[in-house]
Amino acid sequence: MTALEVRNLHKRYGQHVAVDDVSFTVDEGEIFGIIGPNGAGKTTTVESIAGLRRPDSGSISVLGLDPVKDRAEVRERLGVQLQESSFPDAIKVAEALELYSSFYRDPADWRELMELLDLTQKRSTQYKALSGGQKQRLSIALALVGNPRIAILDELTTGLDPQARRDTWSLIERIRDRGVTILLVTHFMDEAERLSDRIAVIDGGRVAAVDTPAGLIARSSALQQVRFRVRQPLDESVLTDLPDVTGVEIRDGRWLVTGTGELLSSVAGALARAEVVAEDLRVDQRNLDDAFMTFTGRAPQAPASFQREVG
Repeated sequence: MTALEVRNLHKRYGQHVAVDDVSFTVDEGEIFGIIGPNGAGKTTTVESIAGLRRPDSGSISVLGLDPVKDRAEVRERLGVQLQESSFPDAIKVAEALELYSSFYRDPADWRELMELLDLTQKRSTQYKALSGGQKQRLSIALALVGNPRIAILDELTTGLDPQARRDTWSLIERIRDRGVTILLVTHFMDEAERLSDRIAVIDGGRVAAVDTPAGLIARSSALQQVRFRVRQPLDESVLTDLPDVTGVEIRDGRWLVTGTGELLSSVAGALARAEVVAEDLRVDQRNLDDAFMTFTGRAPQAPASFQREVG
């Protein structure tokens, strides 16, 4: 079933068009990623979904509700963790969760959320004394305290060290396993590729592509590359004559063979027939960074505020 539907969304600020005819759907129970360059319209799109922005035109359906006309009802079903959140320095973890739970008709058990997000031992800790990872986990807990069916998570691992990021990824997967549909906005391609069932690439206020991570990667290029070293003499024609091979280079004693189709099998078979042993053979795998560049023409960049902290 469809949890979220965005159709022909438009939003401008003065002469600047932030969102220009954005459309996509999110199925119940999936993690749907949104990626794109800075200023592409990602945050404006999710803020419109959350009812924080009023679109100029187009339609949004959140579980069958309009986030502008039915704002109060959408608020009960939709949890939001924004890119930048701040709380009073002196508020304690338990106080924040108890306060936010009072805003909802049917809140989740905030004590259970503390346990789920590994915050129980920090229940009496003031916000200012939390590490970066703990602040992020509290922000996620507050997004879930209303017992939402959909959660918007915007740049949830910015500023976290690698271990804290991986811990947060595992947490998000557990949240999805509890039946929560997740809309994930991120600048980190490894995060989007690891977590998302499907991804929308937004560029210049428009949707450039929507597909699974594997689908986006496959659409970005059919080219592959095999690298290896050899000790015996090797005639380049052994490789260039293969139908799957489009190019052969030798750099610093390493052979680089570019091609399509069953490239690895073709190269391995040709080397075996030539009685040449390949050493340190590697296959370069394309990833979501390559897809991002294909659909946007730019390399992905981390947010300017990205910094490593111990979480």
